[in-house]
Amino acid sequence: MNGDDTTAKPLRCLVTGATGYIGGRLVPELLGAGHRVRCLARSPGKLRDHPWAGDVEIVRGDVTDDASVGAALRDVDVAYYLVHALGSGKDFEETDRRAATVFARQARAAGVRRVVYLGGLTPAGVPERDLSPHLRSRAEVGRILLASGVPTTVLRAAVILGSGSASFEMLRYLTERLPVMVTPSWVHTRIQPIAVRDVLRVLVGSARMPAEVNRAFDIGGPEVLTYRDMMLRYARITGLPRRLVVPVPVLTPGLSSHWVGLVTPVPASIARPLAESLRHEVVCHEHDIARYVPDPPGHPLGFDEAVRLALQRVREARVDTRWSNAAVPGAPSDPLPTDPDWAGGSLYTDEREVTVNASREALWRVIEGIGGEHGWYSFSLAWSVRGRLDRLAGGVGLRRGRRDAHRLRAGDSLDFWRVEEIERGRLLRLRAEMRLPGLAWLEMYAETDPAGRTRYRQRALFHPRGLLGQAYWWGVSPFHALVFGGMARNIAKAAARRPVPSDRTPEPAR
Repeated sequence: MNGDDTTAKPLRCLVTGATGYIGGRLVPELLGAGHRVRCLARSPGKLRDHPWAGDVEIVRGDVTDDASVGAALRDVDVAYYLVHALGSGKDFEETDRRAATVFARQARAAGVRRVVYLGGLTPAGVPERDLSPHLRSRAEVGRILLASGVPTTVLRAAVILGSGSASFEMLRYLTERLPVMVTPSWVHTRIQPIAVRDVLRVLVGSARMPAEVNRAFDIGGPEVLTYRDMMLRYARITGLPRRLVVPVPVLTPGLSSHWVGLVTPVPASIARPLAESLRHEVVCHEHDIARYVPDPPGHPLGFDEAVRLALQRVREARVDTRWSNAAVPGAPSDPLPTDPDWAGGSLYTDEREVTVNASREALWRVIEGIGGEHGWYSFSLAWSVRGRLDRLAGGVGLRRGRRDAHRLRAGDSLDFWRVEEIERGRLLRLRAEMRLPGLAWLEMYAETDPAGRTRYRQRALFHPRGLLGQAYWWGVSPFHALVFGGMARNIAKAAARRPVPSDRTPEPAR
């Protein structure tokens, strides 16, 4: 039995990590295969605006909580485990261990027929103690799930190539921005990359493996390359001049992660485990997965084709998920308090309101297009400096950009903000994910006043944490007129320069 068996009864599948890069792409693939899907998410609102949200069941829960995991696994045939605590701090291995143990225990209690886990490809012959913490934790999670008593498929992949993946964006930005690259020694490590399309194909196909299969499988593309090979091939595919790559052995994983963070949108907290994982050769030693999920003609995709497909999606603005979809470790996750007399302490606000000589739709198009390449409409030097300071402090900085240049959805990352709420045509609320001594939000409204005029309303909110938070707010307050006042005026001007046909009306708030 394999994933091509379209006559079999549809399965009920649970997907954890649906707000992440792979999980967000797996859900529509499972639906396309005829399965019923339930998603477990700590913040269900992040999934609300996905095109498939109305076709799945979304439940709130956390993989470290027995009760919520048990409830989510009820009546499930196949459970996909696609979460990990990468970069969440020194204790991430313990967090991964605890979550995997909870999931394994509850999957067995619920009578789940199969668990499918996407882990990392580990180097042969290297003692586990010598692996990077990231790979070591991935391997341990796989062992915990395999020992659960539930038939388990562990898929082990190295570099995943796809539009929006952290590995692909590292490769893309390093190659495009640096004609001469002083690089860490790991650029000569042999790697077997795999296209995200093949990862998804194998994930879906693994749902129907025979009950007696309980093992790990190496999955990779048809080519073994070094990172240097990949950069040179990427340059050739995109028509760039040949790149000069000069490896420097003294660049440690820590230093090289900051080097990656300086050049690419991927912050050092994510770049470091990726760089550490490249210290050892990661090459497949078997292709047994094809016995259960046969390769269709032309698959697995080669490196060049995987890159061309990824670039095509980037150019066409059809990037479904990005590495930044997942929540930033340590970033605030509490929603904006709605009680005006919030009992949680001080809540400072900066409010601006401007009449706009344009339709509400024109104003909304500017609001929804903010950030990324379009910028923030005020004092660009200040925004740039704030982004650089955030990167130096280990934050995400401004270079995360946007998933889509024109459309936003709840849960999207937007530079150093995250979309907390969007009522299309009316409200965009962003929650700050930069390093701050408190919690911050930015709200932008497109409204119509009683006289029928278009009004832009903007509100910045800050909940300070301790004395440092109070000092921060009062320290930056003198610049609010320049930053937030200029922002409101310039958004209004931008909307006035972008008139829309009079027969089009703003999309209703949802």
